[in-house]
Amino acid sequence: MQRVRGTTPSPISRSFLEHEPNHPEPIPEQEESKADVKETRWLPRLHLDSSEWDILIASTCLKLLLFPAYRSTDFEVHRNWLAITHTLPISKWYYDTTSEWTLDYPPFFAYFEKILSIPAYLVDPRIVDLNNLNYDAWSVVAYQRTTVILTELVMGAALLRFIRGAVDPSTQRIISASLFLHPGFLIVDHIHFQYNGFMFGILLWSILMARNDNKLASGLLFAILLNFKHIYMYLAPAYFIYLLRSFCLSPSGELLPVRFISLANAVILVFLVSIGPFLLMGQLPQLLSRLFPFTRGLNHAYWAPNVWALVTATDRVLLRFVKHSQLQSVLVNASGVASTSRGLVGDTVFAVLPNVKPIHTFIITIAFQAIYLVKLWRTPTYKSFLVALTLCGYTSFMFGWHVHEKAILLVLVPLSLLAAENHAYFRTFMLASVAGIFSLFPLLFTPAETLVKVVYSVLWAIMVFVPLHRRVYEFPLSLTFVIIDSLEKAYLAGFPLLQLFVTLFPVFARRPSKESPSQDSSTTAEGVAALEFLPLMLTSVYCAVGLVWAFIRLSAIYLRQQF
Repeated sequence: MQRVRGTTPSPISRSFLEHEPNHPEPIPEQEESKADVKETRWLPRLHLDSSEWDILIASTCLKLLLFPAYRSTDFEVHRNWLAITHTLPISKWYYDTTSEWTLDYPPFFAYFEKILSIPAYLVDPRIVDLNNLNYDAWSVVAYQRTTVILTELVMGAALLRFIRGAVDPSTQRIISASLFLHPGFLIVDHIHFQYNGFMFGILLWSILMARNDNKLASGLLFAILLNFKHIYMYLAPAYFIYLLRSFCLSPSGELLPVRFISLANAVILVFLVSIGPFLLMGQLPQLLSRLFPFTRGLNHAYWAPNVWALVTATDRVLLRFVKHSQLQSVLVNASGVASTSRGLVGDTVFAVLPNVKPIHTFIITIAFQAIYLVKLWRTPTYKSFLVALTLCGYTSFMFGWHVHEKAILLVLVPLSLLAAENHAYFRTFMLASVAGIFSLFPLLFTPAETLVKVVYSVLWAIMVFVPLHRRVYEFPLSLTFVIIDSLEKAYLAGFPLLQLFVTLFPVFARRPSKESPSQDSSTTAEGVAALEFLPLMLTSVYCAVGLVWAFIRLSAIYLRQQF
């Protein structure tokens, strides 16, 4: 197994998979060709081997075939943003209300849309017509989906660099392929429609720079990422502690002024380029009001599978027990009984349990993150940073306010880089991946996409879990671990049954009784209306159980591990 020339792994990257007992020692550097000498740490080698070409071509063909597939309102959102940035001057970007889908991403993404709008106008001028709402001609469908495929190559390039610098390229190739082919990106980006692959590509480049001990570049890239999409603020605490402790301070804790100033200037420069024009125009309050709308409820319309989904489900179960008791007038909040959307618009109101406010979620999130950040401060290694980064995103997903189910990618992407560390990490990765990917299935609710999302996800799981399991499997050595292992397997076995129920429920729920079809038709209709969201609730709650358990597992692994 030969390592590609011209990619000298750092000491940190050499230890990344050091649990592997049989991986070969790094091969001494041979004489480099001129092409190798010109290669930089920022750019991957342009050469792809046959398996990498196969993955690229096969995945691209599949994405092209999905052009006619279902697309969400996010498709019109981004088309409208193309029109806003192309038609209006920059001073009106964050004020326009022609469409209900107003611009609410940071300025770098607005600049990104502006760049995309230029070829869009050449393809079809109606794409960037501000008043041409809900335009869905084939030209705009093909153009926007093509931009997702092309911009996702940013992630592909970063993943190639991870392979080139790995001690065990074969294992890293599996992990890199699993991310490039991830069902989450296929569902959210290439069918539902967003640009997560592009932005996670920037995140992976930033993590790669940290692995290669280029921490200034890592911080710069993360600052750029924050100005593309502010949801990545969930990861900012881990970056702040890691860069401050390992880059700006000496091992003895003394401040290194040159490094601190260089990092601060790089970050400030990025933010000035991003929000500078809006500062000069006095539009910062308007920009912030678009980026941080706090009028939404605790839960999204479809409960993200986190702690609050379990709390909300518990509240509904308690309501059924208390509703007919003598203490109903004391224990039940009437507003909570009347609240059926539970977070679609306005506040989420509980019927029995105490209500949760944004400040509560903020305090809980910060408290949990502080535990991991203390550990990171004491052990500021790359590996410790990667786990803490994952846990910061995980904590925000578990306890954040109005979390979207798509935010699970903030957990699954960095967690994938830890999958081959040892069996404990792998098992956590597997549980979180299965539950997290399944929680994205409701995004594609049309029958035509059911087979695609299920079959593709199963094939992906087989191609990823099986080879990684062979590399890291450890037999449970105690009764406690045997029990945990059995319960986790039973939990995973429940997903096919859940999918079967979700698929068949609408069919059986609408089937009238054979004995008295005319009498039962109205009753059946009322029953279906009452249970309309039962499949969604069960999906959310069942996935939440697995993701909460994986969160507990990962927390315990990190806090007990020596770095």
